[in-house]
Amino acid sequence: MPELPEVEVVRQGLVTHLVGARVSEVTIFDTRALKRHPGSTEHFASTLTGARIESAVRRGKFVWCPLDTGDALVIHLGMSGQIRVVDDGPIRHERVRLSLDGRPAIAFVDQRLFGSLALDALVDGQDGFPAGEGSDSPNLPSSVMHIARDVLDPALDIDALIARFRQRTSGVKAALLNQGLVSGIGNIYADEALWAAQIHYGTPANQIRPIDYRRLFEAVRGVMTMALEAGGTSFDALYVNVNGDSGYFDVSLNAYGQGGRPCARCETLIVRVPWQNRSSHFCPRCQRSARTRR
Repeated sequence: MPELPEVEVVRQGLVTHLVGARVSEVTIFDTRALKRHPGSTEHFASTLTGARIESAVRRGKFVWCPLDTGDALVIHLGMSGQIRVVDDGPIRHERVRLSLDGRPAIAFVDQRLFGSLALDALVDGQDGFPAGEGSDSPNLPSSVMHIARDVLDPALDIDALIARFRQRTSGVKAALLNQGLVSGIGNIYADEALWAAQIHYGTPANQIRPIDYRRLFEAVRGVMTMALEAGGTSFDALYVNVNGDSGYFDVSLNAYGQGGRPCARCETLIVRVPWQNRSSHFCPRCQRSARTRR
Protein backbone atom coordinates (compact mmCIF):
# COMPACT_ATOMS: atom_id res chain seq x y z
CA MET A 1 0.00 0.00 0.00
CA PRO A 2 1.39 3.46 -0.83
CA GLU A 3 2.66 5.32 2.22
CA LEU A 4 3.14 9.01 2.97
CA PRO A 5 5.89 9.76 0.40
CA GLU A 6 4.02 8.06 -2.45
CA VAL A 7 0.76 9.81 -1.54
CA GLU A 8 2.50 13.18 -1.22
CA VAL A 9 3.92 12.73 -4.72
CA VAL A 10 0.35 12.19 -5.94
CA ARG A 11 -0.86 15.27 -4.04
CA GLN A 12 1.83 17.40 -5.66
CA GLY A 13 0.73 16.14 -9.06
CA LEU A 14 -2.86 17.10 -8.24
CA VAL A 15 -1.72 20.63 -7.40
CA THR A 16 -0.23 20.92 -10.86
CA HIS A 17 -2.90 19.19 -12.92
CA LEU A 18 -6.17 19.49 -11.01
CA VAL A 19 -6.24 22.42 -8.58
CA GLY A 20 -7.98 25.46 -10.03
CA ALA A 21 -9.79 23.43 -12.67
CA ARG A 22 -13.55 23.07 -13.02
CA VAL A 23 -15.02 19.61 -13.61
CA SER A 24 -17.01 19.59 -16.85
CA GLU A 25 -18.03 15.94 -16.90
CA VAL A 26 -17.80 12.84 -14.70
CA THR A 27 -17.62 9.43 -16.40
CA ILE A 28 -18.00 6.40 -14.17
CA PHE A 29 -16.77 3.15 -15.70
CA ASP A 30 -17.04 1.04 -12.55
CA THR A 31 -19.39 1.92 -9.69
CA ARG A 32 -17.27 -0.13 -7.26
CA ALA A 33 -14.82 2.77 -7.26
CA LEU A 34 -17.48 4.80 -5.38
CA LYS A 35 -18.06 2.27 -2.60
CA ARG A 36 -17.15 4.81 0.11
CA HIS A 37 -19.37 7.55 -1.32
CA PRO A 38 -22.38 7.94 1.00
CA GLY A 39 -24.81 8.78 -1.80
CA SER A 40 -25.74 7.31 -5.15
CA THR A 41 -23.62 7.17 -8.27
CA GLU A 42 -25.86 9.84 -9.79
CA HIS A 43 -25.37 12.06 -6.73
CA PHE A 44 -21.58 11.78 -7.02
CA ALA A 45 -21.56 12.67 -10.71
CA SER A 46 -24.10 15.50 -10.53
CA THR A 47 -22.54 17.11 -7.45
CA LEU A 48 -19.00 16.99 -8.81
CA THR A 49 -19.94 18.21 -12.30
CA GLY A 50 -19.45 21.98 -12.44
CA ALA A 51 -17.47 22.11 -9.18
CA ARG A 52 -14.11 23.89 -8.98
CA ILE A 53 -11.16 22.15 -7.31
CA GLU A 54 -9.84 24.60 -4.71
CA SER A 55 -6.76 22.75 -3.38
CA ALA A 56 -5.21 19.34 -2.76
CA VAL A 57 -4.56 18.39 0.86
CA ARG A 58 -2.88 15.41 2.50
CA ARG A 59 -2.80 14.01 6.03
CA GLY A 60 -0.79 10.83 6.29
CA LYS A 61 -1.91 8.56 3.45
CA PHE A 62 -5.21 10.42 2.90
CA VAL A 63 -5.78 13.02 0.18
CA TRP A 64 -8.75 15.28 -0.37
CA CYS A 65 -9.60 18.13 -2.72
CA PRO A 66 -11.86 20.84 -1.25
CA LEU A 67 -14.47 22.07 -3.75
CA ASP A 68 -16.10 25.46 -4.15
CA THR A 69 -19.37 23.71 -3.19
CA GLY A 70 -18.16 23.34 0.41
CA ASP A 71 -17.61 19.58 0.13
CA ALA A 72 -14.42 17.69 -0.65
CA LEU A 73 -13.44 14.98 -3.11
CA VAL A 74 -11.77 12.31 -0.95
CA ILE A 75 -9.24 10.11 -2.76
CA HIS A 76 -8.47 6.74 -1.16
CA LEU A 77 -5.69 5.00 -3.09
CA GLY A 78 -5.96 1.66 -1.30
CA MET A 79 -3.51 -0.97 -2.52
CA SER A 80 -3.28 -0.05 -6.18
CA GLY A 81 -5.13 3.22 -6.78
CA GLN A 82 -3.61 5.82 -9.08
CA ILE A 83 -4.54 9.30 -10.28
CA ARG A 84 -3.37 9.66 -13.88
CA VAL A 85 -3.38 12.46 -16.41
CA VAL A 86 -5.23 11.20 -19.49
CA ASP A 87 -3.38 11.31 -22.81
CA ASP A 88 -4.62 10.07 -26.15
CA GLY A 89 -4.26 6.37 -25.39
CA PRO A 90 -6.50 4.12 -23.28
CA ILE A 91 -5.67 3.58 -19.59
CA ARG A 92 -6.04 0.06 -18.29
CA HIS A 93 -8.18 -0.38 -15.15
CA GLU A 94 -9.61 3.14 -15.42
CA ARG A 95 -12.63 3.39 -13.09
CA VAL A 96 -13.62 7.08 -13.08
CA ARG A 97 -12.68 9.98 -15.35
CA LEU A 98 -12.98 13.67 -14.55
CA SER A 99 -13.08 15.85 -17.66
CA LEU A 100 -11.84 19.38 -16.96
CA ASP A 101 -12.44 22.74 -18.59
CA GLY A 102 -9.31 23.70 -20.52
CA ARG A 103 -7.10 20.91 -19.14
CA PRO A 104 -6.42 17.22 -19.80
CA ALA A 105 -8.79 14.86 -18.04
CA ILE A 106 -7.85 13.08 -14.83
CA ALA A 107 -8.46 9.33 -14.41
CA PHE A 108 -8.84 7.27 -11.25
CA VAL A 109 -7.18 3.95 -12.03
CA ASP A 110 -7.35 0.98 -9.68
CA GLN A 111 -6.43 -2.57 -10.64
CA ARG A 112 -7.48 -4.25 -7.39
CA LEU A 113 -10.41 -1.97 -6.52
CA PHE A 114 -9.44 -1.43 -2.88
CA GLY A 115 -9.31 2.34 -3.44
CA SER A 116 -12.18 4.73 -4.01
CA LEU A 117 -13.43 8.24 -4.67
CA ALA A 118 -16.09 9.86 -2.48
CA LEU A 119 -17.62 13.23 -1.69
CA ASP A 120 -17.65 14.19 1.97
CA ALA A 121 -18.54 17.20 4.09
CA LEU A 122 -15.72 19.29 5.54
CA VAL A 123 -15.73 19.64 9.34
CA ASP A 124 -13.63 21.56 11.85
CA GLY A 125 -10.53 19.65 12.92
CA GLN A 126 -10.95 21.23 16.37
CA ASP A 127 -7.31 21.99 17.14
CA GLY A 128 -6.99 25.26 15.22
CA PHE A 129 -4.06 24.12 13.08
CA PRO A 130 -4.06 23.49 9.31
CA ALA A 131 -5.65 20.11 8.67
CA GLY A 132 -2.85 18.85 6.45
CA GLU A 133 -0.18 19.53 3.86
CA GLY A 134 -1.43 21.86 1.16
CA SER A 135 -3.96 23.89 3.14
CA ASP A 136 -4.16 26.65 5.75
CA SER A 137 -7.67 25.60 6.72
CA PRO A 138 -8.39 23.54 9.87
CA ASN A 139 -11.26 21.80 8.06
CA LEU A 140 -11.01 18.21 6.88
CA PRO A 141 -13.44 15.55 5.63
CA SER A 142 -15.48 13.87 8.34
CA SER A 143 -14.14 10.49 7.15
CA VAL A 144 -10.58 11.62 7.95
CA MET A 145 -11.27 12.94 11.45
CA HIS A 146 -9.96 9.76 13.09
CA ILE A 147 -6.59 9.97 11.31
CA ALA A 148 -3.73 11.33 13.41
CA ARG A 149 -1.22 13.88 12.17
CA ASP A 150 1.89 12.57 10.43
CA VAL A 151 5.57 12.96 11.23
CA LEU A 152 6.12 15.67 8.60
CA ASP A 153 3.24 17.79 9.94
CA PRO A 154 4.53 20.98 11.66
CA ALA A 155 1.55 20.81 14.04
CA LEU A 156 2.49 17.36 15.34
CA ASP A 157 3.19 17.44 19.09
CA ILE A 158 6.13 15.06 19.54
CA ASP A 159 5.92 15.02 23.35
CA ALA A 160 2.24 14.09 23.23
CA LEU A 161 2.98 11.48 20.56
CA ILE A 162 5.67 9.85 22.70
CA ALA A 163 3.30 9.81 25.67
CA ARG A 164 0.66 8.02 23.58
CA PHE A 165 3.18 5.44 22.39
CA ARG A 166 4.39 4.78 25.92
CA GLN A 167 0.85 3.87 26.93
CA ARG A 168 0.76 1.02 24.41
CA THR A 169 1.69 -2.55 25.26
CA SER A 170 1.84 -3.76 21.66
CA GLY A 171 5.10 -4.05 19.76
CA VAL A 172 6.47 -0.72 18.57
CA LYS A 173 6.02 -1.57 14.87
CA ALA A 174 2.31 -2.23 15.41
CA ALA A 175 2.07 1.18 17.10
CA LEU A 176 3.86 2.86 14.19
CA LEU A 177 1.31 1.41 11.76
CA ASN A 178 -1.66 2.57 13.87
CA GLN A 179 -2.99 5.52 11.85
CA GLY A 180 -4.88 6.78 14.90
CA LEU A 181 -1.58 7.33 16.73
CA VAL A 182 0.56 8.70 13.92
CA SER A 183 -0.35 8.57 10.25
CA GLY A 184 1.45 7.92 6.99
CA ILE A 185 3.71 5.06 8.10
CA GLY A 186 3.32 1.63 6.55
CA ASN A 187 5.37 -1.55 6.45
CA ILE A 188 8.21 -0.24 4.30
CA TYR A 189 9.06 2.91 6.22
CA ALA A 190 8.44 1.32 9.62
CA ASP A 191 11.11 -1.28 8.85
CA GLU A 192 13.46 1.40 7.52
CA ALA A 193 13.02 3.74 10.49
CA LEU A 194 13.37 0.95 13.07
CA TRP A 195 16.57 -0.17 11.33
CA ALA A 196 17.92 3.40 11.36
CA ALA A 197 17.05 3.83 15.05
CA GLN A 198 18.38 0.33 15.90
CA ILE A 199 15.14 -0.75 17.59
CA HIS A 200 13.66 -4.24 17.26
CA TYR A 201 10.17 -4.24 15.73
CA GLY A 202 8.71 -6.36 18.53
CA THR A 203 9.90 -4.24 21.46
CA PRO A 204 6.83 -3.35 23.57
CA ALA A 205 6.00 0.29 22.94
CA ASN A 206 5.75 1.03 26.66
CA GLN A 207 9.30 -0.19 27.25
CA ILE A 208 11.04 2.29 24.97
CA ARG A 209 12.62 5.36 26.55
CA PRO A 210 11.54 8.87 25.45
CA ILE A 211 15.08 9.59 24.22
CA ASP A 212 14.91 6.51 21.99
CA TYR A 213 11.49 7.54 20.70
CA ARG A 214 12.93 10.89 19.69
CA ARG A 215 15.63 9.06 17.74
CA LEU A 216 12.99 6.81 16.16
CA PHE A 217 10.71 9.64 15.05
CA GLU A 218 13.68 11.56 13.71
CA ALA A 219 14.54 8.44 11.72
CA VAL A 220 10.96 8.26 10.41
CA ARG A 221 11.19 11.90 9.30
CA GLY A 222 14.55 11.27 7.69
CA VAL A 223 13.54 8.21 5.69
CA MET A 224 10.24 9.82 4.64
CA THR A 225 12.04 12.97 3.47
CA MET A 226 14.60 11.02 1.46
CA ALA A 227 11.88 8.86 -0.08
CA LEU A 228 9.87 11.93 -1.02
CA GLU A 229 12.90 13.47 -2.74
CA ALA A 230 13.28 10.23 -4.72
CA GLY A 231 9.63 10.25 -5.77
CA GLY A 232 8.62 7.45 -3.42
CA THR A 233 9.24 3.72 -3.49
CA SER A 234 8.14 1.71 -6.52
CA PHE A 235 8.38 -2.07 -6.74
CA ASP A 236 6.08 -2.43 -9.73
CA ALA A 237 3.84 -0.42 -12.06
CA LEU A 238 1.21 0.09 -9.35
CA TYR A 239 3.15 2.88 -7.60
CA VAL A 240 3.39 5.81 -9.99
CA ASN A 241 2.76 9.54 -9.99
CA VAL A 242 0.10 11.32 -12.05
CA ASN A 243 2.29 11.11 -15.14
CA GLY A 244 2.79 7.36 -14.75
CA ASP A 245 6.41 7.66 -13.57
CA SER A 246 7.81 5.44 -10.83
CA GLY A 247 9.79 6.55 -7.80
CA TYR A 248 13.25 5.11 -7.20
CA PHE A 249 13.74 5.11 -3.42
CA ASP A 250 13.67 1.29 -3.46
CA VAL A 251 17.34 1.39 -4.46
CA SER A 252 18.12 3.11 -1.12
CA LEU A 253 16.34 0.69 1.22
CA ASN A 254 18.46 -0.71 4.06
CA ALA A 255 16.00 -3.15 5.65
CA TYR A 256 12.75 -3.67 3.77
CA GLY A 257 13.13 -6.24 1.02
CA GLN A 258 16.77 -6.83 1.94
CA GLY A 259 16.37 -10.27 3.55
CA GLY A 260 19.54 -12.35 3.15
CA ARG A 261 21.68 -9.35 2.23
CA PRO A 262 24.39 -7.82 4.45
CA CYS A 263 23.34 -5.04 6.81
CA ALA A 264 24.76 -1.73 5.55
CA ARG A 265 25.89 -0.93 9.09
CA CYS A 266 27.43 -4.18 10.44
CA GLU A 267 27.28 -6.65 7.52
CA THR A 268 25.17 -9.17 9.46
CA LEU A 269 22.59 -10.68 7.13
CA ILE A 270 19.20 -8.95 7.24
CA VAL A 271 16.43 -11.29 8.42
CA ARG A 272 12.91 -11.42 7.01
CA VAL A 273 10.19 -12.90 9.24
CA PRO A 274 6.39 -13.23 8.86
CA TRP A 275 4.54 -10.55 10.81
CA GLN A 276 0.78 -9.83 10.92
CA ASN A 277 0.11 -11.09 7.37
CA ARG A 278 3.11 -9.05 6.21
CA SER A 279 6.85 -9.35 6.74
CA SER A 280 9.32 -7.60 9.00
CA HIS A 281 12.93 -7.03 8.00
CA PHE A 282 15.62 -6.31 10.59
CA CYS A 283 19.26 -6.77 11.49
CA PRO A 284 19.58 -9.34 14.31
CA ARG A 285 22.77 -7.67 15.52
CA CYS A 286 21.86 -3.97 15.29
CA GLN A 287 18.23 -4.46 16.34
CA ARG A 288 18.37 -7.04 19.09
CA SER A 289 15.14 -7.95 20.82
CA ALA A 290 14.76 -7.62 24.58
CA ARG A 291 14.94 -11.43 24.79
CA THR A 292 18.24 -11.48 22.88
CA ARG A 293 19.75 -8.75 25.06
CA ARG A 294 19.23 -10.73 28.28
